[in-house]
Amino acid sequence: MRNLDTPVKQIRRKIFTEIAKAGFQSTDETLIHDIEAIPYNIVQEQAKYRDSIYRERAVASERVRLAMGLSLRPENKAVHLTDGVQASNIDEKYYEPPLMQVIPSACAACAPNKYEVSNMCKGCVAHPCLLVCPKDAISIVNGKSHIDQTKCIKCGKCKAVCPYDAIAHKERPCERACGVKAITSDSQGRAAIDQEKCVSCGMCMVSCPFGAISDKSQIFQLAHALREGKEVIAEVAPAYIGQFGDDVTPGKFHGALKALGFAAVHEVAFGADVGAVSEAHHYAKEVATGKLPFLLTSCCPSWSVMAKKFFPDMIDNISQELTPMVATARKIKQEHPGAHVVFIGPCASKKLEAMRTTVRSDVDFVVTFEELWGMFDAKGINPAEAEDAGELHDATAAGRGYAVAGGVAGAIEACLKEYYPDVPVNIEHAESLTECKKVLTLAKAGKLKGCMIEGMACPGGCMGGAGTNAPFTKSSKALKKFVAESTPKIPDKELENMELR
Repeated sequence: MRNLDTPVKQIRRKIFTEIAKAGFQSTDETLIHDIEAIPYNIVQEQAKYRDSIYRERAVASERVRLAMGLSLRPENKAVHLTDGVQASNIDEKYYEPPLMQVIPSACAACAPNKYEVSNMCKGCVAHPCLLVCPKDAISIVNGKSHIDQTKCIKCGKCKAVCPYDAIAHKERPCERACGVKAITSDSQGRAAIDQEKCVSCGMCMVSCPFGAISDKSQIFQLAHALREGKEVIAEVAPAYIGQFGDDVTPGKFHGALKALGFAAVHEVAFGADVGAVSEAHHYAKEVATGKLPFLLTSCCPSWSVMAKKFFPDMIDNISQELTPMVATARKIKQEHPGAHVVFIGPCASKKLEAMRTTVRSDVDFVVTFEELWGMFDAKGINPAEAEDAGELHDATAAGRGYAVAGGVAGAIEACLKEYYPDVPVNIEHAESLTECKKVLTLAKAGKLKGCMIEGMACPGGCMGGAGTNAPFTKSSKALKKFVAESTPKIPDKELENMELR
């Protein structure tokens, strides 16, 4: 579903467009009215996707709040749609935790994990499903198989042997997509997020076919800052390639950002180059010599947060190098100390990384490609028709390759082979949190000694992130071509010595 332009994505884009318009155009006097009008602008004469126009507008109203950086309203007391809007009406980053929330009025209360016999059951004589069930949960009722849910242990053996594929495995799409089992149920059977487990990767959000899960946005505050004429500088993740259409070259994308009001545009791949060099040196000096059993990359915030939450004894094995986002922001702030820095990328969890206090991020706003497209729409900017402002030349092929799974490890490996040709290199990488947990379990068991381990929370890596616009297969092909044409191929080994602390 991530690769389809669904009505859910279209609705989200409309919301982002309307919120960005408010940020660009609304005055203090008109803001409340403009925000209150958005659900009616989105849902006009009749409901298209819900059982009533009132429910559809209720869902749109909650989306408006989340897009403003505000929390959902409680269901058990009266809270106005624009409650808290004045606090968010600023040109600084604003967001009320938690990042990911389930919109109750949008949730269909999908059945949690269970096996169920469908009307495809033929009531066959063999009854293999009954024979293989280890808990006697299957009986024959009126000639058809029936599963007693109080006995079923969800092993799936019955489904595997049914000759008619008459047994369905039902589970919540959001729950299936969550690699850290953070999806639970509320008292009414609707999905809920256990914030103690959640690492904000956003895979539940993009997997829900009802659009019931959403993250919070900072596009209103960013639009406000651009409107006020602040010096706002964009740092763009390498996954931008292919996100805004086949005809949008790097030069046109640069031009579209300048037309939106950004004073300058930098590549986050520069920070990836810094990280690749630093982690190559770290591997050669610490892991290859046996001082550290293995090293975990740190550029994916959901991966590193998951490692810290679920494998706390591995904290010392997580790279302490600055992430590409932070390294690039530090460089920009050195040159433009008064500027606002905006990270534009595919990742929802970068919003949390920018807010953390343990490491100064120097990032003032984080917006996804999906949110950026809403901002382009709000200003009537078509990136394919933008004036070419020139390609960006901040990075190498290695840094730009960070955007796909295996790209981080590949960049570090390329640097190691160039700088330390006699050092043997052992690389492992995992994509999706489920696979990341498996590889961390192997590392904890001592089976990955001497390895550099790359983890990516999103299947496919950053190009498959929750905030992307384009299908992964298409955008990753465009990135591969972009990387192949990029020169130089790897960064200079002295790049590590750049003072970014």
